[in-house]
Amino acid sequence: MNHADTEPTLPTITAEFGQSSLREHIVMKATQARLLRGGLLDRAVMMQLLNDRTVVRYPIGVRFDAQPLCDGEFACLEALGVHPSDGFCLFIHPAFTDADELLPLLIAYYIPSVNYGEIASHSEAELFGATLLGFTVDEYYALLCRAADSLLA
Repeated sequence: MNHADTEPTLPTITAEFGQSSLREHIVMKATQARLLRGGLLDRAVMMQLLNDRTVVRYPIGVRFDAQPLCDGEFACLEALGVHPSDGFCLFIHPAFTDADELLPLLIAYYIPSVNYGEIASHSEAELFGATLLGFTVDEYYALLCRAADSLLA
């Protein structure tokens, strides 16, 4: 018997396989975080979650400041250094300072960008936020759109 005949065939790694693996990991992490917190992710719990390195890989600070935001943007993420371990600042529009029910939704959207960098698109951000907060992706997306639209009113 030829040795080559007994070696297992490895699956072909494709971009689709990588994207699927990323999405599975995102759902797993969001589900774990939700279950560990009893399904309740209010403002206080979300702020604590930002310090949980099993959920949020790198430090994130939150600042209510519209200066770095583009028109219609409810928040934006800025790196604090050249390496992700230097941390990030999440600038959130001051209109949401007292919007306790919306803050978890707004913050959750940016966690995949911190954890996975540029490979995390808006689709992964919506999937993570929806899973973490117990919504369907469509429900979560609609809530984010309403938040952004409220800034234009």
